[in-house]
Amino acid sequence: MDPPAAKRSRGCPAGPEERNAGVATVRGRGRPEALLDLSAKRVAESWAFEQVEERFSRVPEPVQKRIVFWSFPRSEREICMYSSLGYQPPEGEHDARVPFTRGLHLLQSGAVDRVLQVGFHLSGNIRELGGPGEPERLYHVSISFDRCKITSVSCGCDNRDLFYCAHVVALSLYRIRHARQVELRLPISETLSQMNRDQLQKFVQYLISAHHTEVLPTAQRLADEILLLGSEINLVHGAPDPTAGAGIEDANCWHLDEEQIQEQVKQLLSNDGYYGASQQLRSMFCKVREMLRMRDSNGARMLILMTEQFLQDPRLALWRQQGAGMTDKCRQLWDELGALWVCVVLSPHCKPEERTSWLQLLGKWDKLDVCPLEEGNYSFDGPSLQPTSALSPELLQKGSTCITNMEGWVGHPLDPIGCLCRALLEASRLEEETLALYPDSGPEKRKVAYQHVPVPGSPGESYLAMALEVALLGLGQQRALPEGLYAQDKVVRNEEQLLALLEEVELDERLVQVLRKQAGQLLEGGPFSGFGEVLFRESVPMHTCARYLFTALLPHDPDLAYRLSLRAMRLPVLETAFPAGETHGNPLDSIMSNRFPRWFILGHLETRQCELASTMLTAAKGDPKWLHAVLGSIQQNIHSPALLFKLAQDACKTATPASAPPDTTLLGIALELGLQVMRMTLNTMTWRRREMVRWLVSCATEIGPQALMNIMQNWYSLFTPVEAATIVAVTGTTHATLLRLQLDASRREELWACARTLALQCAMKDPQNCALPALTLCEKNHAAFEAAYQIVLDAAAGGLGHAHLFTVARYMEHRGLPLRAYKLATLALAQLSIAFNQDSHPAVNDVLWACSLSHSLGRHELSAIVPLIIRSIHCAPMLSDILRRWTLSAPSLGPLGARRAAKPLGADRAPLCQLLDAAVAAYITTSHSRLTHISPRHYGDFIEFLGKARETFLLAPDGHLQFAQFLENLKQTYKGKKKLMLLVRERFG
Repeated sequence: MDPPAAKRSRGCPAGPEERNAGVATVRGRGRPEALLDLSAKRVAESWAFEQVEERFSRVPEPVQKRIVFWSFPRSEREICMYSSLGYQPPEGEHDARVPFTRGLHLLQSGAVDRVLQVGFHLSGNIRELGGPGEPERLYHVSISFDRCKITSVSCGCDNRDLFYCAHVVALSLYRIRHARQVELRLPISETLSQMNRDQLQKFVQYLISAHHTEVLPTAQRLADEILLLGSEINLVHGAPDPTAGAGIEDANCWHLDEEQIQEQVKQLLSNDGYYGASQQLRSMFCKVREMLRMRDSNGARMLILMTEQFLQDPRLALWRQQGAGMTDKCRQLWDELGALWVCVVLSPHCKPEERTSWLQLLGKWDKLDVCPLEEGNYSFDGPSLQPTSALSPELLQKGSTCITNMEGWVGHPLDPIGCLCRALLEASRLEEETLALYPDSGPEKRKVAYQHVPVPGSPGESYLAMALEVALLGLGQQRALPEGLYAQDKVVRNEEQLLALLEEVELDERLVQVLRKQAGQLLEGGPFSGFGEVLFRESVPMHTCARYLFTALLPHDPDLAYRLSLRAMRLPVLETAFPAGETHGNPLDSIMSNRFPRWFILGHLETRQCELASTMLTAAKGDPKWLHAVLGSIQQNIHSPALLFKLAQDACKTATPASAPPDTTLLGIALELGLQVMRMTLNTMTWRRREMVRWLVSCATEIGPQALMNIMQNWYSLFTPVEAATIVAVTGTTHATLLRLQLDASRREELWACARTLALQCAMKDPQNCALPALTLCEKNHAAFEAAYQIVLDAAAGGLGHAHLFTVARYMEHRGLPLRAYKLATLALAQLSIAFNQDSHPAVNDVLWACSLSHSLGRHELSAIVPLIIRSIHCAPMLSDILRRWTLSAPSLGPLGARRAAKPLGADRAPLCQLLDAAVAAYITTSHSRLTHISPRHYGDFIEFLGKARETFLLAPDGHLQFAQFLENLKQTYKGKKKLMLLVRERFG
């Protein structure tokens, strides 16, 4: 053993009494005496010692052991961990730009050379090809390490990031993979100790000469201090050695650029509106989790830095000042931050003094005004869910109970169940295989494998079984739905996250027993269980949890699976509001904003309820007992018609596979659900009703003709007359439907008769909308057709509108029944009234068609319709247009006419003379009406109107004189309108 003076001269660390004298700032201060205490086994197991044993055969044993114990990182995983987040490629993009992957390429391409390790300092050059037309670039990399950890890095690329650049990765991987090729030297202090005075002087002078522009001022300053006897440097024993490593008692941790972390978090928070910023922050959270999993002390360091930046977010003060809540993205990030702190503080591997310092930090942050509340809303006063005595297409009296847990474990801000479940699952993971570090390994996500790891001190227990048990305890706990949209959304997200973890676990016999035991306890858990017989009105539903339990238990214990899931079908908040099978206010809207304004996620919960029901229906296919049990539960507990309709569709689809015969029981259930939807939505007309009615007919067709006839015979309670006549009756008798049913002649006629009866009933109930469909459907049956026609006639007397009468009349003409068409047209005209200024009335075309029809039938029909035209139409242009059409050809010469007349009718003879007089009178009346309030900008239109009037006047024998008298009357009456009268004289004289 060398004397202390010799140790100090070689730069070795001093003893405790010397460190107290001020050497604490000097690196390389671990004591060789302490290092000698390391076991021989630990030294023998060291990979680095085995590789370089010959090189260190002459080195003092304490130095050997120190270099062995503090050897370079041996795992590529550790290097990858500190270089994996420098770049986040878009989804689906290859990870070629990730620093670790780039560093690996540099290594494989031979870009690393001149690698030298001096003690605990590694250096080398990295040659990287430039871009097209750019020269090759050379980077010098230096790495310091300590006890298998990289403690500092330096690279000529100056690429500051949270983690190592590709060049540091390349040099590190070279040291790990090609350790035998690395030129290895002792710490520089050990080398210097072997030199005499002349060699030392020559060494120093050559060093200064090689780098005189950089180190000469420093060298001169140090020389001055050394030559000064009382200087501080002469009071310190030994000298610093950056290559000698630290003492074994000293703290050590991986290199982390704290300033860069703070800057990046600050920048990402300022860009919170961008999706990439949130993703990057979540990636940093994942990095903290990875560090914690590796028991890396940098995990807590990094989390502290991130938390400090989160608290310095300027938006916090703004939100507090405004009394507003955070954005959803920001609240989710704060949730993840809080969950990480739970993991850190509860870590069993941390030291008591570390936990104490963290708790002090958390307390300090909590006192800050800007520190957000758990809900993320500064104006949130906390939940007040404890019921008052009085309330307590009331609760007990209603069979409810008081809640035992106002603050549930699932959805809790600290996520206790999630943290505990993940910790137990982590302890159950198999030893991980080599990570996919190479580009050709593929981007597929490796499925996590778990095993039963025994729990010390608990025979028969395993961490994996405990993880499953803990998750089910939390998910099955009866708890009140918290206040606030974000808190409720958190409940949903926590449930889904827990179930996602459980779905990764492959169930063996041992875990199935845990499932069965927990399921039984949940059913018998009373008020502590969300599956108990009696529930608090506003407790969180168990649909999502029950769906997982049902799927997991079904292959092993179907009876228990169904009993548990049927119990979970309840939605207590709606059970107390609506009797079984009844709908709520807006049948097709599942969001009860008017009745339950605090239940922001009610729509989501109802959807999950529907998914549970659909899962049970699908699984119960072929089992009538459970099918009817599920149907009863659905009818009792689901109150949203839209979801009931979806269930009916799912059941019908499951019941009718393409390659197998249909399941008649499941088809009947689908039809029953569809009928319930029809009854619930009968008085609420929406665009979805047509879809629902068509589907119901299709479902009934799948069951058979009797089901189809049943819905036709009972249409009053299911459909509106329009739906029954235009969809049910028509769709039920199409060629495709009849072909699908494969009926014989008698059964086909029976179906047709049922459809005709339905159509006639609809026509009587709603003739306006159903008369024409009824006539169409009854065409092939004379008696039914006559009955439908009589319904139309009776309805015309009862106020059937002219538009509907014209429509049916045109149909009659199209079917070759012109006299019936004429009859209906006259009934329509009797109800019509077109004023003098309604020349664009919607019935204009119908009137002209009726006039053409009467003209084609003959002079008698034309004579009969003229008085109706005169009485109903007061629009002069329309009257003159009709008159002109009738004078162009003789009656009965149209396409439907059978008789021939000698010549066209004259406008001055009966029956057209009456129409001519009416047209002339209409022009006179209309002219005076228009002139009463005419403005100069309408003068031109009025002159054109007079021109058309003159054409009608001239159809009469004395029309020229009548028109002249009419103009003269206008000139005298409206002589004050000089400009207009001047225009009249210029045009007509």
